[in-house]
Amino acid sequence: MECYLDNSATTRVLPQVCELAAKVMTEDYGNPSSRHRKGLEASRYLKTAREQIAATLKVSEKEIFFTSGGTESANWALIGGALANRRAGKHIITTAVEHAAVLMPLQFLKEEGWEITFLPVDESGHISVQDLKQAVREDTTLVSVMMVNNELGTIEPVEEIGTWLKKEYPGVLFHVDAIQAYGKYRILPKRMGIDLLSVSGHKLHAPKGTGFLYIREKTKIRPYIYGGGQQQGMRSGTDNVPGAAALGLAAKEAYAHLDETAAHLQELKQQMVSGLQALPGVVVLSPLDETGAPHIVTAAFSQVRSEVLLHALEERNIYVSSGSACTSNKKLPVSGVIREIHLDKALEDSVLRFSFSRFTTQEEISYALKALQEILPFLRKYTRH
Repeated sequence: MECYLDNSATTRVLPQVCELAAKVMTEDYGNPSSRHRKGLEASRYLKTAREQIAATLKVSEKEIFFTSGGTESANWALIGGALANRRAGKHIITTAVEHAAVLMPLQFLKEEGWEITFLPVDESGHISVQDLKQAVREDTTLVSVMMVNNELGTIEPVEEIGTWLKKEYPGVLFHVDAIQAYGKYRILPKRMGIDLLSVSGHKLHAPKGTGFLYIREKTKIRPYIYGGGQQQGMRSGTDNVPGAAALGLAAKEAYAHLDETAAHLQELKQQMVSGLQALPGVVVLSPLDETGAPHIVTAAFSQVRSEVLLHALEERNIYVSSGSACTSNKKLPVSGVIREIHLDKALEDSVLRFSFSRFTTQEEISYALKALQEILPFLRKYTRH
């Protein structure tokens, strides 16, 4: 059987989402900027998609801007937000365990003269809200905190942070990377004090190359892409109508089945965690309480290199990850997230992530656990001590 347990890297597109995208590409393929009927048909798809997404967040459709994915959304939020507010200050606060889509634009801003404060995390990947409060200064203009960590599944206290910032420092922009959270949790930016929210479509059964940035009305942010003035002049370029339509439908479907999917994912997580804990030499790193997302389980396997175990599982058609898919092909000694939680040095190179979706079955989890039970003793037999 095929056992796909790498849904935090990407997900299978829903059949109805595929059908809609195909229809837009082959039948209603007009340019939404054109003034004839074909163009109006295309623009209606964009309007519908915005309405569908806005409804999930309980915001205005005018606050939804389509992008090419989570990376663009995060880059726009950070660079556009920083540039628009630089006269107020050039200090930014983030966490030490952010995705590269946040860390790299912040590195760019640092080179351009901004000062970046990185908040440390505990052994589960959680930041301290008190640390954040102490880090805010008069020249702080932007705070960026991911909602769900892509490697550990750790849920950060974004609502507590957002409501405090809006009360004490209303001029500070609050950006949330919700790429691993949107479609799994109810996110209400207005109530949670979020000004900018980054989302990627291919994490919630929409096509790759789709995403959006929520920009709270009246937020000071500069455009990131210039050109023909599409999307209220904020994000130029011919609109990706099939992608936007697909993303809108995927978002609608995700929130229509949110509770049942959450329950299903929690059952899968419990099954996976129980099975892993029963295996010798395995340490589960993901939080097991309500501060851990239900779709991510990360564990360390003593005396086995993660890359070796990953390919041994692949030979049995079991697909997992050794970290973020966006950085796992880089020649890095240790994941930044793993380094920040101060994992035992002997386990740093033995970490795998298992991630689930609405399509994942209990049979797949059982199959993967049985394979691990058989593979681990064999691999350890040939490990140098």
